[in-house]
Amino acid sequence: MFKKILIANRGEIACRIIRTARRMGIATVAVYSEADAEALHVREADEAVLIGPPPSAESYLRTDRIVDACKKTGAEAVHPGYGFLSERAEFARALAEAGIAFIGPPPEAIAAMGDKIESKRLAQAAGVCTVPGDLDVIPDVERAVPIARKISYPVMIKASAGGGGKGMRIAHNEAELREGFSGAQHEAKASFGDDRVFLEKYIEEPRHIEIQVLGDAHGNVVHLGERECSIQRRHQKVIEEAPSPFIDAETRAAMGAQAVALARAVGYRSAGTVEFIVDRERNFYFLEMNTRLQVEHPVTELVTGLDLVELMIRIAAGETLPFAQPDVRQNGWAIEARIYAEDPTRNFLPSIGRLVRYCPPEGEGIRVDAGVFEGAEISLYYDPMIAKLIAYGKDRDAAIERLGDALDGFYISGVRQNVAFLGAIAASERFRAGNLSTDFIGEMFPHGFTPPAEPTEADQVLVAAAVLAELRMRASETAIDRLDREAEMPPELVVLLDGRPCPISVRPEGAAYRITGGSESCIAATDWRPGLPLLRLRLDDKLLTVQIERLPGRAFRLVHHGIVRRAQVLPPRAAALAALMPEKAAADSSRFVQSPMPGLLTAVIVAEGQEVKAGEPLVVVEAMKMENVLRAERDGKVAKLRAKPGDSLAVDQVILEYE
Repeated sequence: MFKKILIANRGEIACRIIRTARRMGIATVAVYSEADAEALHVREADEAVLIGPPPSAESYLRTDRIVDACKKTGAEAVHPGYGFLSERAEFARALAEAGIAFIGPPPEAIAAMGDKIESKRLAQAAGVCTVPGDLDVIPDVERAVPIARKISYPVMIKASAGGGGKGMRIAHNEAELREGFSGAQHEAKASFGDDRVFLEKYIEEPRHIEIQVLGDAHGNVVHLGERECSIQRRHQKVIEEAPSPFIDAETRAAMGAQAVALARAVGYRSAGTVEFIVDRERNFYFLEMNTRLQVEHPVTELVTGLDLVELMIRIAAGETLPFAQPDVRQNGWAIEARIYAEDPTRNFLPSIGRLVRYCPPEGEGIRVDAGVFEGAEISLYYDPMIAKLIAYGKDRDAAIERLGDALDGFYISGVRQNVAFLGAIAASERFRAGNLSTDFIGEMFPHGFTPPAEPTEADQVLVAAAVLAELRMRASETAIDRLDREAEMPPELVVLLDGRPCPISVRPEGAAYRITGGSESCIAATDWRPGLPLLRLRLDDKLLTVQIERLPGRAFRLVHHGIVRRAQVLPPRAAALAALMPEKAAADSSRFVQSPMPGLLTAVIVAEGQEVKAGEPLVVVEAMKMENVLRAERDGKVAKLRAKPGDSLAVDQVILEYE
């Protein structure tokens, strides 16, 4: 067994690998860029080596510097995690040439599966079902047009060297094909240094389901069942679970057998994932094979009881798999939600900054994989993931309940994040019913993520939380003795939720309060104190959590089950007056196109004096490894360009101005 390994990665996956290595008695070496000097993975490793400036191309993607770090520290093996160099065959070869073990598959398998066109040809030869399409590289859009007509729309434009949703576009017609083709090429070139693309049929109402495989150097290959990864945004996974609520035993066995056949065909060893797209009739088609550890591997670990990182290390050290296919069992249910630094209310634009507060949830069946801490910085240079929240239960309903409760208790401030959005998904009837597809988010939130105007089931909880918080605030301010609680607040009140009045009455009842509104009545109690970010309350016989922040005007921002409300507790007359107060109008910024995030202006598509129509692309801003096309929100004429390609942009910086 190795005595020391180097982790050629950062963030939560580096910390995840360090934990397993420590348990195995293996020393660890972290590598880091200048931007990550204070990062958690640097703190947790036994040693750390600086490998370059912040841009990943000058640090985490520098094979030579990682090999040098191995030689300097005496690391015998390298675990690449995922992303960065994890699927670069030349990286695995460079390590081998230096006498350093690669904790991953052979370079030949990486190369074969890393090229989407070649991998489909190999899959067909191995008897694996593949999506209808054209497997030739398409040099330009003019060649793509007749191919798309032959396949029939909708089609998927895919980067041959792609992954993680980059270099992918869906086209429903020729106009979308022409626009998306160049965008896919540019993104593929920027992300992988390879702009080759091809076309395949886009399966409508698809599910994205993948099979985890393991192979050793002694010819043993097994699969560990499936993961459902259908809830995606921009082709990147958001929520994953194991097993799938859709797959039956017969389909699972067939998918597993094909995944194992493909792994054998390429001489695979280590952990890998064979991804399939599945239609409504449970017909499945090979998409690609990821020759690395997946972001969502924890759900498989929780339902199988296996440590995939440990197995990867043992396989790389030459050990035989300690079990065979009949020994693999799936028990219970696990669901993972990815916590990202992004703003769901602004089309999920990335957010950067320092984590002023970071309070992850704890408890039975809850696992949090993170590479951050309170005070850590979310950088412009890397993926915006903050953490992964994984909930385990005896069945899917139990796992969903734990996930929802844990999201309510996951408090983060300092950057925008998607915790409330994930809570809304977990609370939705469609998710609970298992009615999933890769179009789930677009169909559930067609106009983006905004609080519903109509009342929801969560509002009763928020009303009670607002009342209890106001009671606690008054008690704290006036030092009222708890025996004189009737003097704390008038018995008749109005809770304004986003300005909507909710008349209630409040009566002390033992050590709690009875809160009555309309036909609803509940007993509520809490031990919350002003300043705490989480208000835990008992509502009748239920224990619940609400995120709470003080706002100006003696108001609160409350979050529960994905519902975000501004709440104010007032006597009826004051509430009536508050409803008459005019809202301050926002400044008119319609003449300007502003950068919605810090980033790099990579392209300006329009020119001064040009007439544009609503929906037309104007500029492209790159941030956190993703290209974001900014489009005209109205018809107009470009009066002045305020920035040029190559400029670094601040959030809300003006890029162009209309007449």
